[in-house]
Parts: sequence; structure tokens; C-alpha cells
Amino acid sequence: MAGSVLGNRVIRKEDPKFITTGGVYVGDLHDVPELDGAAYVAYVRSSVAHGIVTAIDADEARSMPGVIGVYTAADLGLQPDAASFNPGVARPLLASERVRFVGEPVAAVVAETFEQAADAVSAVIVDYDVLEAYVDPEQALTGTTLLYEGAGSNVVMDTTAMGMPDLSGDEYFADCEVVVEGRFVNQRVAPCPLETRAAAAAWVDGRLVQWVSTQHAQGIRDRIAAVNGLDASAVRVITPDVGGGFGAKIGVYAEEVLLGGIATAAGRPVRWTETRSESMMALGHGRAQIQYVKLGGRRDGRVTHYQLRVIQDCGGFMDMGAILAPFMTRPMASGVYDIANIECRTTSVLTNTTPTVAYRGAGRPEATAAIERGMDLYAAELGLDPTEVRRINLIAPFTEPHTTVIGQTYDVGDYVGALDRALAAVGYDELRADQQRRRDAGDPVQLGIGVSVYVEITGGVPPFGDNARIDIADDGTATVYTGTSPHGQGHDTAFSMITSARTGIDIHDIRLVWGDTDLVPTGGGTMGSRSLQQGGAAVDKAAGELVEAAKALAATVLEADVADIVLDVDRGAFHVAGTPAVATSWAELAVAVAADGGRLGVDSRFDAVSPTFPFGAHVAVVEVDTDTGRVRHVRHVAVDDAGTIINPLLLEGQIHGGIAQGTAQALLEEVRFDDDGNPVTSNLADYAMVSAAELPSFEVVEMETPTPVNPLGAKGVGESGTIGSTPAVQSAVVDAVAHLGVRHIDMPTTPERVWSAIRAVS
Repeated sequence: MAGSVLGNRVIRKEDPKFITTGGVYVGDLHDVPELDGAAYVAYVRSSVAHGIVTAIDADEARSMPGVIGVYTAADLGLQPDAASFNPGVARPLLASERVRFVGEPVAAVVAETFEQAADAVSAVIVDYDVLEAYVDPEQALTGTTLLYEGAGSNVVMDTTAMGMPDLSGDEYFADCEVVVEGRFVNQRVAPCPLETRAAAAAWVDGRLVQWVSTQHAQGIRDRIAAVNGLDASAVRVITPDVGGGFGAKIGVYAEEVLLGGIATAAGRPVRWTETRSESMMALGHGRAQIQYVKLGGRRDGRVTHYQLRVIQDCGGFMDMGAILAPFMTRPMASGVYDIANIECRTTSVLTNTTPTVAYRGAGRPEATAAIERGMDLYAAELGLDPTEVRRINLIAPFTEPHTTVIGQTYDVGDYVGALDRALAAVGYDELRADQQRRRDAGDPVQLGIGVSVYVEITGGVPPFGDNARIDIADDGTATVYTGTSPHGQGHDTAFSMITSARTGIDIHDIRLVWGDTDLVPTGGGTMGSRSLQQGGAAVDKAAGELVEAAKALAATVLEADVADIVLDVDRGAFHVAGTPAVATSWAELAVAVAADGGRLGVDSRFDAVSPTFPFGAHVAVVEVDTDTGRVRHVRHVAVDDAGTIINPLLLEGQIHGGIAQGTAQALLEEVRFDDDGNPVTSNLADYAMVSAAELPSFEVVEMETPTPVNPLGAKGVGESGTIGSTPAVQSAVVDAVAHLGVRHIDMPTTPERVWSAIRAVS
């Protein structure tokens, strides 16, 4: 990339706005004419985890000041929404007969102000016949009370029932010299985006216009159209700035799709913004897997057999987390290891808790955590260093596609190289020596070192591609339209860099448009770390095609053969080869095209042949106070190979954010319910969110192994930091007290859990 803007640390174009005037979020839309006179919506939510709705009394609420209306499912004529993978699981948009988790919406209140709507919510009385509630998926697995009678079971998806191999019995490991096993809890966590869910709706000239904080405007448009019985062309979705998504804002929620019908009933545009407590209860949660891991093999460290049984907690509905997370866990079960025999079974189970969704990584962090903890158990059983066992079992470097025993094909990989770089950067031998000194001295503050090596799948939700459009204005500036949608990743900077590298137009003269379905009707959204490798590749393709079209125009203007026209990228000008003094600019070409009634622009689409498979290695270093159980994360080295690096600054930002979330899960975060299904972590006073105080300065080591899947050579990186860091930090905590006899501590490794684990072996 010599001489190109690509590969350089370009400061984010987005940042000046965000750190000065601030972003414009759904809650900031007060000067939009279509929303003049908008009323405020608040939802009455279930106060019980499982029950039959026997009555809804809204008379008092309807008489309160400012209240425009109170609407139930019957008032709006709503039909339940059947799950695509299991039609027996039909979720109502507003619960009318049965509620299945605390926080499920039951009715909508519309009032002149937010405060009036919130006050009226408390006046709506809902009577329930309370039913048995399941919080534990293993209890729901065998329980006799069904959440959905039509499903016939609380098990809503099972890979064995779908024709995938079942798990064998103990004879599967009969020839193994060593067998280790464990039950690991990959706990339920809350996404906690800085901006909670928010939406607004208005009917404009017979069309429904909705503003939504989302990761996928086009997908939400189609769902809104379906709920309202409209053609997709009759719905416009606009996405302003989005303050975080983490996968929880991929799909559309009942509270959002209801707004069109509520606006009709109220005769007004409407707005809705959830409170933080509502967000903690009703925004989709992540992870929530129970994993049974069993490894067998030889005493020299070679693992030959691996079984993984996953019980996925769906929550009260079969949402994306119930489907995507297990579907991603299973193909990535083997991780980076060359294991001859692998069996994996996933079972998705309904519980009376918040539905789970595709939280950052969706199934890949879970798969990595399972195999990495298993490798640590195997090493401990043999008395070997955990890096030695990993090195023995790593897949050898490959540049041609490699297919694992479980059937997943990886593009390129050098897992040994990633591990070597991470260990060298952290000074692994010196750390082990320091650890031994502390152990020998009986120091109450022990050192723990955790290692994880991972591979993940990105861009793995078909279709593997996206659309892009580029238009040149008569002043020579460019507008890029993309079907992806940023919520903090730096799309404007990255896509401007790609366009500039092709066209020579300055990145500050390039404008990015996204998230308006009238302007960008087709797009795959931002999820699964797909934006750069698919959306960015589409922009790259469109820019290349635009240059070729401009060369043809320049040939006419310069009266030369098109084969002789070259683009001077440094000047952003076209000239005949050998005569750079006579040139024509993008602006001049755009004016010439406009004079003939045309536009200088292209529409293009890039389709990849497959997903890509980023990989890497993380080393976490912690200190554990054995007297109190307190953990301090003191150092973290990350090698995350995302292929060709377009902008190291953006790469590091994504990795930093991922490590923070992974560390948070390993040390602090956990959504908890009591035995009756009541959430006990429904606000940020009770839910332990990570802050800068709990994190070290991360050390990012670059590694580039370009993928052949797209012309940029880029792989996804948005989730990699989370996938590599979580098991590394958890393993570091266990390692700090392993000499005392501790073999495993479930996440989050809170002081109480660490202290209890130490006392249990004392």
C-alpha cells in the first residue's frame, strides 16, 4: 500500500462532531417537521415472569391528565408473531393471554408528555394467574410446564433432531489415556448500549416513516411493513446516529414495530424511548449458555477426542440468540485445534427470562471459551504448561482452505505465529518466573497468566455481500451510499479512505450516507463483523468502476483513446499518459455529464464466496488477592489478525472495545433473576458494568494475513477482541490460584467466587 492512504493511522472523520456538537440520536429529533405534535408512548410491562392475563383495567389511566389513549392487543388488532424456526412459538407484540418474562409489554399508553405517559403506566392494573416460572434452562429442559403449548416442549431447537450427530456415550473415549471434563457457565449478560432503544413514527402522505436506533435499517423496514400489512415501498426507515448496538439492535422489537399502529390509533406522530431499567429487562440479552465439555487424548498432550454439549437459554421467546448463537458455536467448536474426533450438540431451551439475541460475537466467544477452558483442564491434568498443550494441538499454518473435522472450512490461518507473537510481546517466561517467586514466597497477592488462541467466523450470515453507490457532484466531491450502518465503528473514515485510494478525492470531500431506506433501499446492515469485508469491498468495487467510467468520459473530453487515459491519484485528475499538464478533474467531468442530463456515478454490488476467519492469541495477566478474592487485571496483550489493515487506528479501537467487553464478562457482568423470575440486576447500580478503572492499557500487536475472499484482503475485527479476551482473563484468574488446587471458576470471577473457590480446596 506504498503511496496510498490505506494502511495509515488516519484520524476518524466522525470524531469532531461527536466531541463538539454531539451526535444526533432518535431522542434528539425535535426539529423534524414530520414529528411536530408527536405524543409520547410508554409501555405497561409484565410484573410476573409467567402467568395468564385475566384482566387489564385501564380506566383510571385513560382519565389521567394528558393521556390520549391506552391500547391493548385487542385495541390494535394484533396477531402473534410466529418464530421462523419453530411455528409453535408465537410471540405476541403485546401480551394478551399469557406473559413469559418480567418486562414483556402488555399495553401501550400514549400521552402528551413522557412524564404523563409514565405516570399513567403505573395506573394500569393487570391481573394474572401466576404460573410456574423457569429461570434455569436445565430445569426448563425437563419441566412439565410449557411456555408455549403449541411447541409441545420447552426445547425449541436441537441439532440432533436436525440430523446432526448425537453425542456418544463413554465408549467414545475408551481408547484415550487421559480424559478431562467440566461444566462451564457462559453467563447471561446485558448489552448496555449507551443509547437505549428509541424510535419515532409518523404517517406522511400515506407512507409510514420511522426513525429507529438500529443496526439494520433495511431489515427493520421489511418487518415494520409486514406487521402493518404494507408493501416495503410504503415504509421508510431512517437511522440517525446510533449510540451502541453490540448485536442487540440488529432485529426489530415489538415496542418499535407497534408505533405505526399506535400512531394511527392516536391520530398523531409518536415517540418512544425506553428507560435504562426497561433496557436492562427487555432489550435482548447475550450469551446464556451452559456447556458440558469433555476432552480425551494422550499423555504427551495430544487431544484426540472432544465432546461439547451446549444448552442455550433462549429466554421467553425464540429470538436470534436461540438460533444464531448455537449455529455459530457448533461450526466453530474445534477452534484452532487439529482434533481428530469432535462431536457437538446444541439444545435451545425456553425460560421465563428476557429473550437472548446476537450479542457481540454470537456463539463464537462461547465456542472459544469452551475449548480454551478444556485445554487448560487438559494441561493441568498432565502437569504441562498450557501453552505447550496448545502448541501440540494447533492446526499448522495454511494458505489454502482448511476444513475441520466438524465440517467448517477456514480461509487462511497461522495460529502458531499468533501465539508466538503474543508470548514474545508479553514476556511469557519472565512472567512465569515472577509467578513462581510469588508462590514460593507465599505472597498473598498471586500472579495469574491466561492464554487463549482463537479463530472466528465473520460475515457469516448470507448473503455474503452488500451494495454501494457513489455519486460525484459538480464541485468534485463524492457521496458514498452504503447498505451497512455504523454505530461507532468508523465507517465514514474507512469507506472514505477506500474511495480516496481509488479516486484521489480527498477523504474530507467524501460524504457517507447510510440508514435511510429511501436513499439506500438494499443493504445487509452492520453485524457479524461484515461491514469492511463486504460493505467496504462493495465501495471499493464501486470506486473502481467509477474510475473506469470517468476514464471513458475523460477520453472524450481530452480527445484521446480511453486506453491512454490515466488517473493521477495524487491530484485527483485524469490526463493522457505522458502529458500530465493537460488534465480534467472530477468536477469538470461531473459538470459535463450533468449538461447532458446524466450523472457521474455508479451502483455496484460485491458478493463474497464465503465468510472469513480472523484469528489471534491473547495473553491476560492478573493479580489475585488470595485473602479477599479481589482480582486486578494488570496487563493484556492481543494479537488479532483481521487480514489487511485499512486503518490501524480503527482496528485498535475495535480491539480495545472488544477486550473491554470480554474482560467485563470474565470479571464482573452477570444478569441475575430470583427463583420467581424477577430480575435483580435491572439497573446499573446492581449490574456491574466495567469502567476504565478495572482495565489496563491494552497492548495490541499487529499481524496481517490477507484473505483471498475479497479484494481488500480484509477480515472482520469488530468481535475479535471479545472472543480472545474472555477465556484469557478467566483462565488467568484460575491460573493465579491453581497451585492451591483450584481447577475452574465460573464467570464472572467475582471476589466472592474466587474467595469461595480458594476456601473450597483449603
